[in-house]
Amino acid sequence: MLKLIQELMRLYLPEGAVTEEALQAHILGQQTLPVDVTTSGGLTRAIAIPFHRIPKAEEGRHWTLLCEVAHALQSELDLPAPAVSIASVDGFCLWLSLAVPLPSLQAGQFVELLRQAYFPEIEPVIGTPAELPPCLNRETGRWTAFINPGMGASFVGEPGLEIAPPQAAQAGFLEGLESITPVAFDRAMDRLLAPAMAADETVQPTADAPATVAAASAVPENLLLKDATLEDIVRHLHALNIEPTFRHLLPPARA
Repeated sequence: MLKLIQELMRLYLPEGAVTEEALQAHILGQQTLPVDVTTSGGLTRAIAIPFHRIPKAEEGRHWTLLCEVAHALQSELDLPAPAVSIASVDGFCLWLSLAVPLPSLQAGQFVELLRQAYFPEIEPVIGTPAELPPCLNRETGRWTAFINPGMGASFVGEPGLEIAPPQAAQAGFLEGLESITPVAFDRAMDRLLAPAMAADETVQPTADAPATVAAASAVPENLLLKDATLEDIVRHLHALNIEPTFRHLLPPARA
């Protein structure tokens, strides 16, 4: 098995999601698969957070935001360093690996809370899903690929790579990365939720209070994510004026 295939399976792909042969054809550009990082039960192994160019913003602002978020993930949320990729059409992407698959709803909640905390100027992405690097965009003829974060600024404005990236280098960008453990993920979620929960505590519901305040009171205090139902999580997000979105996640496997 190629080292690159081993690393992709170790970090991002659930067991049995794709065969070695199909994944090899994918990274060689022979075919581009809708490679899935979710299980049939709706659990995800990886989170992809895209950073596209921002209209009317200064050149490279999306890259600056990516760097700030990557730093915050490690320094403020105590999570492992993410991988960085250049997209085949526009911008970049952060890749987070989960040691244990999580419900896609929780992963989507994490991305939305992270966006509101660190990069609110980037709207939730609507459109094509993130591409698992390295792979060839068959429409543009450009490649998406993992890159050295220290050299990312040199790719600002570049619509992907013109040629296939070396497989050894791609594997090298991944081999030192670690997956997020369930304990670390729960701790990071608690830290992201803390400001909103503190703000909720200062609001006293009244007979004329808006529905969102009443909805917030329906969520048990100190509710742990591992104990929450999907309805609990969605109700709490709505109370914070957050619309749950999974647009940052790769699509479920096709039948």
